[in-house]
Parts: sequence; structure tokens; C-alpha cells
Amino acid sequence: MKIRCLIVDDEPLAVRLLEKHIAQLELFEITGICNNAVKALELLNQQTVDLMFLDIKMPRVSGLDLLKTIIHPPKTILTTAHREFALEGFDLGVIDYLLKPITFDRFFKSVERYLKTTNYAIPEILSSSEKLFIYLKSGHKYFKVDTHDILYAESLKDYVHVHTREIIIISKYKISDLEKELQGKGFMRIHRSFIVNLQHVTAITANDVEIGKIELPIGDTYKALVQRIRC
Repeated sequence: MKIRCLIVDDEPLAVRLLEKHIAQLELFEITGICNNAVKALELLNQQTVDLMFLDIKMPRVSGLDLLKTIIHPPKTILTTAHREFALEGFDLGVIDYLLKPITFDRFFKSVERYLKTTNYAIPEILSSSEKLFIYLKSGHKYFKVDTHDILYAESLKDYVHVHTREIIIISKYKISDLEKELQGKGFMRIHRSFIVNLQHVTAITANDVEIGKIELPIGDTYKALVQRIRC
């Protein structure tokens, strides 16, 4: 039996991207697409849905208000361009929180989280551990960097210092742009000046994230979200 998915989103481009991602998974099928929460509620009252991909900001009724309305909502993955609703979403018991535009690698990590709550086996054919690379310009060179080798990145004025296992690459890059580049690759912004690779995090305290002996501060606006992560 396939996993029945419902997409609730009023952005056609976002819907098409999710359709493309879901089509790559044989276990999953789309049983409905709704462009607002009212239609979604009607559909949920008519048929069984296993997994719902739910946008937050929609006309009339938001995705979060829809979740609050449903007595027994299906497993839900939030899809949104707005980071600030993450905590409220997790308080409502969602599986994951995907920031748009959603890469397949980040999408698949959410699917893995969902599958761990079911009796289905995670498809080995689509391993999310494949190597991923980004290119960083430093001086006159472009460095091809395996993202798994990045420990953390630090913003210093107009530059970012990308600390890898072997070298530090200094690139004229806004940290917000680097954050977008690393989205869906296992990284988290913990401070206005720091992005960490969750794969290498060894401990989290109330005020710091530790990568081995390196201690990096957690910004006040990021603390609640960081504390929800279990590495």
C-alpha cells in the first residue's frame, strides 16, 4: 500500500516542485492538491491522508490554524518561506519544517523522519548521504568544497570564514547567501555570525554549540529552535 499524500499550498511553483519530489519516491502517491485550507479540510473529511505537506501563509485560513482545527490531523510537514513560525509548528506536533525553495535532499530528510514513525523501510536507493558540493571563491580561485567536510562558517564583516576539516576558506560572501546555499544539506544558523554543520556538533548547552573543543555562541533569537535539535 502506498503512502497517500496531500499537498496544501496556494503557490503553483511550490506545488509543482513538491509533485516532482514526491514522484521520485515509489512508496508515495499524491491523492489531493488544495490551494487553501478550507478545501483541504473538506478533502480530509472525505478521505484518508497519511502525510500532508502544508503551507503556512494562505488566504482566509493559515496552515497552522488548519492544524489547530483538525481533531486528528495526519502526519504533517510544514512548507513555508517564513522561518518565524517554526516553533509554533513544532508545538503542534509536525514532523518537520521545510523552508522554500525546497531541495530534494532536504525533502528526503523529512521523508526519512516520517518513515521512522511508520512500519515502512526507508528506501536505500535514494540515500541522502551522497556527497554534495558547493563552490567558494577565494582570491582568484574557486574551491570545490564537500559540504560534509565543513565544520562551521563564521561571518566577519564582508567575508565568511568557512572552516573545514583541513583548511579555512575566506570568501567575500554574505552569510545569509551562504545559508541559502547550504539549505537542505544538514546545516543550521545558530547566530547572526555562525552556521554549523549538525553532523559535526558534539554538544549543545544553553548558550553554546560545541564542535569538539570549539565553542560557538547561540544567538538569542536562535536559542529556542537550536534547543529542539537533537544531533
